[in-house]
Amino acid sequence: MAQKWFVISLLALSACGPHGHPVAPGAGRTEWPEYGNDVGGNRYSALSDIDPGNVKDLEVAWIYHTGDQKDASGSWHGRKLRPEVTFEATPLLIDGTLYVVTPFNRVIALEPETGVEKWAYDPKIDLDPYYGDGFTCRGLSSWLDLARQAGEPCRRRIYVATQDARLIAVDAANGKPCADFGTGGEVALTDGVSIVRKGEYHVTSPPAILGDNVVVGSAIDDNQRVDMPSGAVRAYDARTGKLRWAWDPIPRDPKDPARATWQNGADTTGAANAWAPLSADPERDLVFVPTGSASPDFYGGERKGENRYANSVVALRGRTGKVVWHFQVVHHDLWDYDVPAQPSLIDVEKDGKRIPAVAQATKMGLLFILNRETGEPVVPVEERPVPQGGVEGEWLSPTQPFPVAPPPLVPQRMKVEDAWGLTPLGGRDCRDQVSKLRSEGIYTPPSLQGTLNLPGNAGGTNWGGVSYDQKRGLILVNQSNLAFEVHLVKREQAASIPSRKEMEQAPQKGTPYIMRRRSLLSSWGLPCNPPPWGTLAAVEAATGKLRWQVTLGTIRDLSPIPLPIKMGTPNLGGPLTTASGITFIAAAMDNYLRAFDTETGRELWKGRLPAGAQATPMTYRARDGGRQFVVICAGGHGKAHTTPGDAVVAFALR
Repeated sequence: MAQKWFVISLLALSACGPHGHPVAPGAGRTEWPEYGNDVGGNRYSALSDIDPGNVKDLEVAWIYHTGDQKDASGSWHGRKLRPEVTFEATPLLIDGTLYVVTPFNRVIALEPETGVEKWAYDPKIDLDPYYGDGFTCRGLSSWLDLARQAGEPCRRRIYVATQDARLIAVDAANGKPCADFGTGGEVALTDGVSIVRKGEYHVTSPPAILGDNVVVGSAIDDNQRVDMPSGAVRAYDARTGKLRWAWDPIPRDPKDPARATWQNGADTTGAANAWAPLSADPERDLVFVPTGSASPDFYGGERKGENRYANSVVALRGRTGKVVWHFQVVHHDLWDYDVPAQPSLIDVEKDGKRIPAVAQATKMGLLFILNRETGEPVVPVEERPVPQGGVEGEWLSPTQPFPVAPPPLVPQRMKVEDAWGLTPLGGRDCRDQVSKLRSEGIYTPPSLQGTLNLPGNAGGTNWGGVSYDQKRGLILVNQSNLAFEVHLVKREQAASIPSRKEMEQAPQKGTPYIMRRRSLLSSWGLPCNPPPWGTLAAVEAATGKLRWQVTLGTIRDLSPIPLPIKMGTPNLGGPLTTASGITFIAAAMDNYLRAFDTETGRELWKGRLPAGAQATPMTYRARDGGRQFVVICAGGHGKAHTTPGDAVVAFALR
């Protein structure tokens, strides 16, 4: 049990046929054409066939197995794999076909009402390198070439960005590579990127489509060295694959005003990459980029200053890649507090006016609501003093930005007396551990003594992001609550200071320190910070007011010991909201898809899944007069040790 809780914290049915449930007359086809349903990542559907009154009648309509699952020996198709496998995908529904991508970047087309396979494309990714995120791919993108007639090859294209850093375009009709895109249907994303080790530069999120530009970020391994690869965001011609522009989140140009916030390191530091999904606003010709920390994450003496553009929401001009505005959510990140989620483009009704806005969830449990055109806060943000006293050579920001509302969605401080244990012995053990660490609240800097980080580097909110109920003006967001301890060790002393086996160790080459971290657990293997360890919340977009917050998840599939407390679990994946007032979410570490009342947070239904579902659901009606389906990928999370599998599961009313 302890091992399972430890790996959780490292983040960062049989089929049955349709029953013909009655559908409203004239109900039209409703697609899910983008990763977040729309290019702005709202994860909202106007469908309302499934409502709070009948959601209890949902049942499994069909299950499709991709075949992309490791066997008991840890092999896949006879190949022994080092990284873990995680099925995080959200499918697309376009032109009557359901498209899903597997952890190995295989693209599969399904008949959406039966789950029958139409075709599959295998890019045959390189399985040998170590990929820091394990094998995963969160989604696909699509583009319609209006210059081509219906029936012509590659009129509709599906794009997949792969673990081995390729951007591939295939024909949506048959899965064959589009020969006119790049070389034989693919572009090498490593071209022009300085890489030391294969696999340290990869892609896990779908590209954004803006006009005829395909815009792609990258995932870069954390904490390895100062001079990691560039985290440049790049735009490619959707038809030819030709590079149109590139924007580096580290300001290399001395004329860039942001460079003044880098006292050193702007020419040698890497990363600050956008590994989460991007968003687009075609009307304003804007691409919204969520950036991460510059390398390495836990020591910044080689990159002193606020490090603007890193840890920011950045709006780029779609035609040119030039910065229009930026808003930094963490100054000089030392906690691995990347902006982890797709910026959600929403419209906020405030003081009788409709404001185009961006809702940005963060690992810190803070939700920022910004003006989409200017980057100015819609709900005010304050700079507040934060703990000081870093290690020798470090630079610290004296303040950090905090929205005045909503309040932090996870605890941000833990005192010795707050330490929790299932038993008196467990509580005493946790209090003893906390007493040895620096614990002055969020943004306490990493230390030689050891620092308690709450929330930990996995969040707060992670890549699942938010959904926005346009009808009710509510932002739905899930969060994890798990403390970590982080130690810096002087490099020359590292060999003489023993590390516990559960400690992750990172080299941070080019700095005076290595980093060691672990989740803060009791001897029972349970978190030392009090439950709930996972929640779902609703926030009013116009005011930032917290409408409700409820526990999310159980430990049913993690522990043989039934516990009498609703504890929630850490979670990965995001919510989906519908016009009928339902929020669907899986994400937790048990094998369920749940439905909540969007107005109140009351749990209305849960459906059992064949595996863990650390993914975001989607919904559609595939044909006029057809049923509404809710689909979730259930394949488990390798690092979290949730139940493994390879299932795409569709629910519908019986």
